[in-house]
Amino acid sequence: MCSACGFPSLPGHWTDAGALHPGSRLRLRFTRLAIINRLLAPYRLTAHDDGATPGLQLMAPGGERVLVADLEALWMEAARLAGTPIDPLSVRALGDE
Repeated sequence: MCSACGFPSLPGHWTDAGALHPGSRLRLRFTRLAIINRLLAPYRLTAHDDGATPGLQLMAPGGERVLVADLEALWMEAARLAGTPIDPLSVRALGDE
């Protein structure tokens, strides 16, 4: 579907609150992606959202890529790729070390 048809789909997760229109849903996705990438940076991981594919791509420095459906899956896969548990609210993730 295209943005005229309502893509991306209507909000369903609490993190989508306030995004009522296609443009605001895309802005929200890209804003969330920027925050996620800041939290993943200390672990040398990055996430990518092309705005069209459901979910996110999670990438490790060695080139491994994993498609994750939601934020819960993202943190689980990020911990696996990093080889250590990742707490997005930790001092390390927040960059306060």
